[in-house]
Amino acid sequence: MKSHVQVAVIGGGVVGCSVLYHLTKYGWKDVMLIERSTLTSGSTWHAAGGFHTLNGDTNMAALQGYTIQLYKELEAITGMSCGLHHVGGVTLADNQARYEMLVAERAKHRYMGLHTEILGPSEIEKLTDGLVNTTGIIGGLYDPLDGHLDPSGTTHAYARAAKMGGAEIVEHNRVLETNPRPDGGWDVVTEKGTIHAEHIVNAGGLWAREVAAMAGVYLPLLPMAHQYLVTDDIPEIMEILNSGREFPHVMDPGGESYLRQEGRGLCIGFYEKPCEGWSLDGTPWTFGHELLPDNLDKIEESVAFAYKRFPVLEKAGVKSVIHGPFTFAPDGNPLIGPVPGLRNYWSACAVMAGFSQGGGMGKSLAEWMIHGETECDPRGFDVARFGKWTTPGYTVPKVIENYQMRFSVSYPNEERPAARPFRTTPMYDIFDGMGAVWGQQYGLEVVNYFALPGEPRYETPSFKRSNAWEATAAEVRAVREAVGINEVQNFGKFRVTGPNARAWLDRIMAGAIPKAGRLSLTPMLSPEGKIIGDFTVTCLSETEFRITGSYGAQDQHLRWFEANLDAGVTVENVSDRVTGFQIAGPNARELLSRVTRSDVSGEAFRFMDAKRMTIGMADCLVQRVSYTGDLGYEIFTDFMSQRTLWHTLWAAGQDLGLKPFGMRAMMSLRLDKLFGSWAREFSPDYFPGETGIDRFIRWNKEADWIGKAPALKEKAEGPKRRLCAFIVDAADADVVAYEPIWIGDAVVGFCTSGGYSHWTGQSVAQGFVPVDLIRDGLEAEVEILGQRRKARMVTGPLWDADGARMRG
Repeated sequence: MKSHVQVAVIGGGVVGCSVLYHLTKYGWKDVMLIERSTLTSGSTWHAAGGFHTLNGDTNMAALQGYTIQLYKELEAITGMSCGLHHVGGVTLADNQARYEMLVAERAKHRYMGLHTEILGPSEIEKLTDGLVNTTGIIGGLYDPLDGHLDPSGTTHAYARAAKMGGAEIVEHNRVLETNPRPDGGWDVVTEKGTIHAEHIVNAGGLWAREVAAMAGVYLPLLPMAHQYLVTDDIPEIMEILNSGREFPHVMDPGGESYLRQEGRGLCIGFYEKPCEGWSLDGTPWTFGHELLPDNLDKIEESVAFAYKRFPVLEKAGVKSVIHGPFTFAPDGNPLIGPVPGLRNYWSACAVMAGFSQGGGMGKSLAEWMIHGETECDPRGFDVARFGKWTTPGYTVPKVIENYQMRFSVSYPNEERPAARPFRTTPMYDIFDGMGAVWGQQYGLEVVNYFALPGEPRYETPSFKRSNAWEATAAEVRAVREAVGINEVQNFGKFRVTGPNARAWLDRIMAGAIPKAGRLSLTPMLSPEGKIIGDFTVTCLSETEFRITGSYGAQDQHLRWFEANLDAGVTVENVSDRVTGFQIAGPNARELLSRVTRSDVSGEAFRFMDAKRMTIGMADCLVQRVSYTGDLGYEIFTDFMSQRTLWHTLWAAGQDLGLKPFGMRAMMSLRLDKLFGSWAREFSPDYFPGETGIDRFIRWNKEADWIGKAPALKEKAEGPKRRLCAFIVDAADADVVAYEPIWIGDAVVGFCTSGGYSHWTGQSVAQGFVPVDLIRDGLEAEVEILGQRRKARMVTGPLWDADGARMRG
């Protein structure tokens, strides 16, 4: 066993072996995998071994497609069999909402290179040789890539390929400690000795929590006890085999089950509602190749439902019951990437669909480690999407909720209730008393909208326009006609101080760094020139700045800041110490003038100015800017002063028509100006030139800012596609994201976001199309829930085109 390696991967399941293989594939050969027992000794050995591409996150779906296509490559490299069965699979829809979800997913697949199709009930019967009872079935989504494999054989193929690339695998060697070294590396203390590793990858699976605790961090994941049954031989399956075919996968979300062929019988597993978390307080080190005791009682109702959907099961004997644990994160997606607060410590955990996602996760983590970023936007699986606020008390109910809803319809406006409310601001009880309908971001309760009198305090989950419609429209009118007030807690906020603060910001940001008392908008780019941040930078003095950005991305952004920090600069995350409100609308200036002695006239307080003011009794930083696109101000104060600030503003604004508004209205208002949004129009999937955010880049500044060379290259060559906007002839549903854009019979692009502009009375979509197609008035179609709706391109704002209201 080596005493020094570049990377030590802890954990020998399918994910750890995939990471090891991809590191060697991309050029890092001095890598070692350390396994407490033997390979596959955790969740891997008892996995059902199915794989599929269907995933609501488009990047995850693409990476699942990569994983599935990788298996033949592994077989070719190693000469080993992965036991592949590409039998295809169909996901059933037994209600209209689920059918709409599958149709929307099929639409996304059009530009992802995934060749899926919608089937009717008769086609499903033909595909499954009549073994599926299609009573009540509206249709299904068929994917020819779906299938199953041999979990053990596949894991060992990854391992063999890694060893062929130079990796070392050490089994029967439990890790006892992980201790950070001054040089940024780690001492990995094992039963067989200490290894100095430049990097650690925690691929501990069932033991990931325990491995993380050795480094002093908590990972929000929980093993769940999962059960599936394998039947005896079934004559109907034998008949299919004798004809030279195999039975396809069948996912039946209505019955919480998945079904596939196993030998000459069937395997069926369940995501039952009466589920159970396993080893809530930690996984025993002695656990490994055991199974959990059978618990058929918890799947009794699911089995009864399955007998109706798949009648052939009722007369089939049960050969074996497999009941074992595997890990989930609170949202069901993996926890991958550099762990915030630790140097050279990487997570590869909670990959619950290991044979659908393991290859893609290994690929992405290896890219991240070697190149500093991933090929695709990692936000959906980035470990930093959960912050230090997570606790076991939060994780357990969220994981259980996610397991129970594994096969539930996932709506774009859905707010799931488990472990809420958790994190709240001082305004929670006040807004709640005003009828707030709550959403959550990064664990924080955020107002989506305020229910109208007599309306329910709950937004109906839907793919179409919801019961929030009228309330949102009223809030939009209040902003445009009078003045609205909205909390600004849900911004990420950072304080940057030190003698080298300006020089550092000039290097880390692509845009201009403002002078004292001013603010600027700027993108932050990766070394490859992709957009990894969209910020407002405020200069308070030459040694103190404020950065404002996405609240949900605060740990991701802080991790980047700290990894690229210069001497003489301090960055503090003050997101939860600084809070306040924004006010926006034609009466916003009058309201502000009533609560401060400072001069807030248009001449004294210009657009993009920032000033310290006393408002009522509160010391505040006021910035003249608003994401609503209207005359507006962001007012930041200390957390402890927020309630008095509210009472001051609220009392002064009553005769001005002051009304509170939520995020539903905010996202409608921004469409009037065609403003882009972080995680929609701006993300690590995109480059600045194609999104239009390049207009905020300061191309001639002297600093050698990160991402400069590829950004200049894009500028010189010109982007191949460009973000644009359409007015859509929508019916009762608007664009959400990733809907195809058609011209004639060809898909030419896709939507990034959209919605209804209540002020202009139009359905709006933003998305990418080839640059040579962009022109005002271009006729196109946008596919919404399977219907191609007429759309007309617009090249300028829908309201206040010259910015007179915003800048006046």
